Amino acid sequence: MSQPTNIVSIHPYFKAKPGKLADAKAMLPQFVARVAPEKLTLHYDFTVNGDEIHCRESYVNADGLLAHLDNVGPLLGEFLKLVDITRLEVHGPADELAKLRASLANLKPAWFVFECGVKR
Repeated sequence: MSQPTNIVSIHPYFKAKPGKLADAKAMLPQFVARVAPEKLTLHYDFTVNGDEIHCRESYVNADGLLAHLDNVGPLLGEFLKLVDITRLEVHGPADELAKLRASLANLKPAWFVFECGVKR
């Protein structure tokens, strides 16, 4: 087993408001285009299950996640008019999560602290 790097991931689950799924899905490429130049983003993509949308995303560290949120903030505000957040998880090493707790507190995420794993 290896010790973690400072990688953090955030896992938002959204549910499209009635009649808004097509509009919400149409915004996804805008997020991808906005995120593409972010240097601290490791991966970022969307998956869809019916009217549920999930964003799979991870960052080099907490600073990367915070920079991402600043970058997509205005677009996210528009997106949240079309969807509701049904679940939000944040995963990573305890010291990196500590850097995020104040900034994300209003979203009331579930916090998952790294325990063990494999790094390649």
